Amino acid sequence: MPKHGKKYRATFEKHGAGNGPVEPAKALARVRELAFANFDETVEAAIRLGVDPRKADQVVRGTVILPAGTGRTMRVLALVQGDKVAEAEAAGADFVGTEYIEKIEGGWLDFDVAIATPDLMKDVAKLGRVLGPRGLMPTPKAGTVTMEVARAVSEAKAGKIEFRVDKTGNIHAPIGKVSFETESLTENLAALMVEIVRLRPPATKGQYVRSVTVASTMGPGVSIDDNLYR
Repeated sequence: MPKHGKKYRATFEKHGAGNGPVEPAKALARVRELAFANFDETVEAAIRLGVDPRKADQVVRGTVILPAGTGRTMRVLALVQGDKVAEAEAAGADFVGTEYIEKIEGGWLDFDVAIATPDLMKDVAKLGRVLGPRGLMPTPKAGTVTMEVARAVSEAKAGKIEFRVDKTGNIHAPIGKVSFETESLTENLAALMVEIVRLRPPATKGQYVRSVTVASTMGPGVSIDDNLYR
């Protein structure tokens, strides 16, 4: 069993282990109240789904633009050429051009989102072993392999996140910072849950959303009433 620090234990005692699931706004207000770190903690949602991720037709994966943003300044890399260079720069991409392919091969990874055009994927594909494990590889499903470069850059800057069910049937996704207003966090969570529910695989049976828990980086989890998402 992992050992928690004094601040976490004190916070958990304040929260209480016996509290049952509550409505989203109340849960997120509680998360903000219980945050104790001396930095702006990320608020994350953990959703347990009734799917079998070992089966290809039950993998839940998607993207969503959080209405209130993520609270992070996203560094966007656009692997583009020709007239797409000016398009990416005008949209606000931080790094633009094909020369970054070689830089990544040399170990450079100072970005949060990578966008590429389909014509360059033959060159970008060789970066898969570097970018894949870090969740930075451009993919069509995430909308980061596209000819609509300006839109992809703008969405990344606006707070677009990607989520995917893990091998245990859970989705973990950031929905903002504890410095956000509770209303903003509630809006972000609602947008995420709408998309997850929309992506319910037809092959799943029984209860789809099994549990929803929100927590800050260092704080204890607060359960949300999963009946809201059935």
